[in-house]
Amino acid sequence: MEKPTPPPTPSTAMALSDEWCSRHFDHLSPELAATMPATMARMRELHPVARSEEHGGFWVVSGYEEALTVAQDWEVYSSAHGLGIPRAPLVVRNLPVQADPPEQRIFKRLINPFFTPAAVAPWEAATRALADRLIDAFIETGRCEFMNEFARPFPSLAFFQLAINAPETDLEKVAYMASKSSTPDDPEARECWQGLYAWIRDFTRARKAAPPLGDVVDAVVHAEVDGRPITEEEVIGTVQLLILGGLETTAGALGLMLDRFCADPSIPALLRERPGLIPIASLELLRLDPSFVAVGRTAMRDAELGGCPVKAGDRVLIHWASANRDPGEFSEADSFDPGRERNRHLSFGAGPHRCAGSNLARMNLKVALERVLDRMQNIRLAEGATVKYHRGLTRSPDTLPITFTPGPRLTPAV
Repeated sequence: MEKPTPPPTPSTAMALSDEWCSRHFDHLSPELAATMPATMARMRELHPVARSEEHGGFWVVSGYEEALTVAQDWEVYSSAHGLGIPRAPLVVRNLPVQADPPEQRIFKRLINPFFTPAAVAPWEAATRALADRLIDAFIETGRCEFMNEFARPFPSLAFFQLAINAPETDLEKVAYMASKSSTPDDPEARECWQGLYAWIRDFTRARKAAPPLGDVVDAVVHAEVDGRPITEEEVIGTVQLLILGGLETTAGALGLMLDRFCADPSIPALLRERPGLIPIASLELLRLDPSFVAVGRTAMRDAELGGCPVKAGDRVLIHWASANRDPGEFSEADSFDPGRERNRHLSFGAGPHRCAGSNLARMNLKVALERVLDRMQNIRLAEGATVKYHRGLTRSPDTLPITFTPGPRLTPAV
């Protein structure tokens, strides 16, 4: 298969300093968000497992095999003690990701049946119509701010309408709180966690009292856990995880994909010529530029990781984005290769906490790319624009102003 000419491989000369990588790594740094591929390449070269002095001290795992070890060994590396470093100001646990087996399995079994390939397939037509409706709003102008006009509302509206049957009028407020909550040092993080808690509490109480709709929310609010009724805190924590996983990560992935299209127009050209490649190409794009960047664990006992002595109680950060570019696992790891035969990327995580909504995310990304590539030609970053990135455990462009060849609406303007 002929591949597009890749953009230049990020140079380690662009990376943050070796001293920073070795002792002061900080995943919340805006400088890391701007230089992530190059800096993480240097991290892997220097220390696939490194000890940072920031945030009270923690281990940074940047190599693929080491990341997979931590993700799969839940008995040593626990999720039950918080996923953020520093710990986020949570009001309630995110379930099932902030629990370890066997408790984790109970809550995952509640939600899994609603996000299988068969369960999400009937949503595809409505998802496609939603994508076209959003594109119609700006297609005639030949320009848009892609994050606010498409990348964020698209998965959020789809999730609210199709997965949890929530009021569309609440979407903007909930999406804002979900985004702010994902950055632990954001001054609004605590307030947004509290606001998200209150919204979910009121929403799930109303749903519990209403006639059932047969969706995942019904399954959660009426669930039994170990032979007892599920508690309200458990209901809120489970729905909170669905929202956090369903909104910001897919929006970020779409933004990063369009950012890459602007930097390397040969990729969208190839996918327009061969649209059948879009499903597997979207996974390769996710490998290169995941929006779910990293996640924290807590060591429950002394262990050795990559030759380093991890002590019980130590915090450990798995850097998915770095592992996805480890040349020990992926040949030409910095290059886009839609024909990659072995693509065990970690963009959806790994182990017992692998993303339960991955099938929905894949469908959303496939549909969005199909409609964007079909209807928006000659996509470019707007003249003079500089892309800055959201920082934390997730990564996405804050804004992405683009231009393209104006096109026709599919439905008349109202």
